[in-house]
Amino acid sequence: MINIERLKQRFTMLAQIDSISKEEAGIAAKLEDILTQMGAEVFIDSAGEKIGGNCGNLIAKFKGNKAVSPIMLSGHMDTVEPGKGVKVLFKDGIFTSDGTTILGSDDKSALAIILEVMDIVNENALPCPPVEVVFTVCEEIGLKGAKNFDLSMIDSKIGYILDSTDTEGIVTKAPAANRFVIKVYGKDAHAGASPEKGINAILVASKAIAKLELGRIDHETTCNIGTIEGGKATNIVPDLVTIHGEARSHDEAKLKAITDHILNTFYSTAEELKKKLGSDSLPKIEIELEHDFPATNIPEDHVVVKLAKQAAKNLGKEMQCKTIGGGADSNIFFGKGIVTGVLGTGMTDVHTVRESVKLDDMVNTTLLLLEILKIHALGIMGITKTDSDKNGNCCCKNNSKAGDI
Repeated sequence: MINIERLKQRFTMLAQIDSISKEEAGIAAKLEDILTQMGAEVFIDSAGEKIGGNCGNLIAKFKGNKAVSPIMLSGHMDTVEPGKGVKVLFKDGIFTSDGTTILGSDDKSALAIILEVMDIVNENALPCPPVEVVFTVCEEIGLKGAKNFDLSMIDSKIGYILDSTDTEGIVTKAPAANRFVIKVYGKDAHAGASPEKGINAILVASKAIAKLELGRIDHETTCNIGTIEGGKATNIVPDLVTIHGEARSHDEAKLKAITDHILNTFYSTAEELKKKLGSDSLPKIEIELEHDFPATNIPEDHVVVKLAKQAAKNLGKEMQCKTIGGGADSNIFFGKGIVTGVLGTGMTDVHTVRESVKLDDMVNTTLLLLEILKIHALGIMGITKTDSDKNGNCCCKNNSKAGDI
């Protein structure tokens, strides 16, 4: 039933269309053309205008042939760099780049799989629920497409995002995250002639950082200082240091606690040095805090998990629930009321020039999605439209009480 050659050629074609973050217009146009020819109703939202990109999120609606609740299938169109001029190689059933760029299987393997699924459904008149395809922009630079997605354009309350490696796992738990930018202000002076007249912002920042525990805090919580920028020359006492960092946790209370600890450490360190120096105003701390994305926590008895597990079982496989430390569009959709499990396509070594994906893994994920759609369309598990909506809404409301952002 799967047209393996079509899947192979379509992935190759998509991977070779440049689409780094904020420059997805070319691949969106190609996808719009393909989806329109399939009979879908296709839209582009206004997310691109809001984030300074040349394209918004692409939404394609298929009516389906069964009166059940709609289901969302999603992946992201953008890639990381080096992602221009990709040349796809295929050998022994494995896709790679030529080694000078990434491959882009993250996440173009998802795009190709979803297109193949809908082609197969149409060609074989398979049982199918209403399907709402959502291909997002700017996932790689902060989930910006999903954050600015116009939720009024779709009706789905459940769905699946293809953006992981494991083809026999469904991501049901992912952490919430905070990002912060800390600016440490000191006072400039000549480092050789009169250093005592200055206040070294790098020194202030380093004293604060030395008090922090970074990395893994516990099994649910991590934090990191990612970049430090400051100073103008070796003979000038630096008057400004800018620090970028993040904190993540599966527990909202822990996330707040570790974030507060980091920020308060910088404030208290500055206050200690003010007293020591007899200064009223410097050193000074300014902080920008962004709630980057909410946690995902899908119960194992949720319809999204049950569908995936039953589909895998029907194919002679076992689907395991997975907990990860990263974020994805699913975090944002979950926070907006759409419960989305993350499925794998087999992609490996993503974000590197060694990236690869096996065609067989893409075929297996295609089969899994087809089975999920069939089970949902036929109501084999007794899932009605009301059950699906209720299950989705209930889960998200519970998450909101835990500090959803």
